[in-house]
This record gives sequence, structure tokens and C-alpha cells, in this order.
Amino acid sequence: MLKLTYTETGLNLERAAAPLEILIAQRVVLAMRTGQRLHIEPGTASFLLHSDTPGLAQLRRSLQLEAHAVMTIAPVDDHFVELSVQGSWIASAIDAEEGVFVTALSHVTEILVMKLWATTQSRVGVGG
Repeated sequence: MLKLTYTETGLNLERAAAPLEILIAQRVVLAMRTGQRLHIEPGTASFLLHSDTPGLAQLRRSLQLEAHAVMTIAPVDDHFVELSVQGSWIASAIDAEEGVFVTALSHVTEILVMKLWATTQSRVGVGG
């Protein structure tokens, strides 16, 4: 499962071992026990990858093998493509700008996305 965490300082992408349903159930229990509000809804999240990152073609092939089309890749400009993925948004309020977005893809696709994300982040961190 991929977990995208949106904060005021940016976006973090990580791979979580727990199944999607378990992670959401754990968040619900935590919110109930701490008396916090929790909003969960289906949605779409997007993030950018460098368009010339090695492995992008492999990701496109992997997405064709997915049982359900939960991710798309679209060009943004000469340097970036946008990955849009369907999943669940978990936040403290319906209009929250900070929260967690979770989605489940095949193991191979998740590993590819993580590698591409890491490559793009290292390139952006060095000056893009």
C-alpha cells in the first residue's frame, strides 16, 4: 500500500506493509480513543515525476497489468509527468489541507512508484 502524507511543508510518499483496510481501521480506532474528528472519503491524489526518469516506461507497462485502473500518467510539460491515483483521503475535516492519502496497487507497481519518486526527489533536492 502507498501512503501519501500531505503536510504544510510538502508531500511524503512511503510504502506501508499493512493492508489498506487495516490502516483505515487503525486510524478510526485511534480517532475514537483520542476523541479526535476523522474524515475519510474516496478520492484522487496527484504528484509529479521527472518525465525522463529511468523506469517510467516500466511503470506504464506495469499499470497495464493492474486488475483495476487506479493510476494514470499524464504529461505536464517537457520535464514532468503527473501520476494520479485513486484511493482514500484521511483527514481531520472535509476541507483539511493536511492528511493522509492511501491506495493499494500491486507489489511491483508500488516498488516502481517508490523508486521513481525517490529519483525525482533526489534530482529536485540537487537543484532539479
